[in-house]
Amino acid sequence: MTMTLDGDRPDVTPAARENRRRYVRPYGDTTGDGMVQVSFTLPIPHGPHAEGAAQQLAAKMGLDPALVVHSHPIGTDFTFFVVYGSVTHLVDLDEVHVVEREYPLLTPGEINAAVKKALRRKLVVVGACIGTDAHTVGIDAILNIKGFAGEKGLEYYRELKVVNLGAQVSVPELVKRARADKADAVLVSQVVTQRDAHILNTREMAAAFREAMGERRPLLVAGGPRFDPRMADELGVDRVFGRGTTPGEVASYLVHALTTQRKALV
Repeated sequence: MTMTLDGDRPDVTPAARENRRRYVRPYGDTTGDGMVQVSFTLPIPHGPHAEGAAQQLAAKMGLDPALVVHSHPIGTDFTFFVVYGSVTHLVDLDEVHVVEREYPLLTPGEINAAVKKALRRKLVVVGACIGTDAHTVGIDAILNIKGFAGEKGLEYYRELKVVNLGAQVSVPELVKRARADKADAVLVSQVVTQRDAHILNTREMAAAFREAMGERRPLLVAGGPRFDPRMADELGVDRVFGRGTTPGEVASYLVHALTTQRKALV
């Protein structure tokens, strides 16, 4: 699915196009047709009755007409669907609020030089999956030298000292280790989201650092595929990274926070 600018239609005058450029509608086969594709699973055995249920759900979601283009059984009691249909909704771009990256993406050489100039020592980063979360793929992608998306992890940076505590680290243990290593930044990854575990764990972590270290606490960074980057203040951390974040983005942010916000310990 792509999004088309409603003002890009050839039958729209230049003045109207300028006024309507803030509104967009999904684009499928033709401009402004509103076509979208969605997928979901229903707890219903595969068959015509299940497809009818999926079509009814799609209609209630605003797809009209809605066409079930794919269905597949998952075990004996569930069915996975792909539905294609048209929506009438418009997106108002003036009402879209996101966290824009306010710092430049630096090369490893620039990051090393900036840390060396600002600290005259290595920048200490402690990372972990906290609580009962045992999924280390996220924290490893950022910290391990093998990295992610073609970028080396933070272990690759000469002026960064990385301490990866792994999975299922308790909050008291994380605070203790961060104090012992004199961490400048603490990175926590949360993949498990049942019952908002990622939210609760991150809030607990932020509160524990505030209580234990006050204003001298390290920079606190949370990341995971279910986090909204706008939640930083709500969670009590300095930054939240969502899905697709690369090691270079994190390293560049740490340098930005160090040199402009002066969050790192000196």
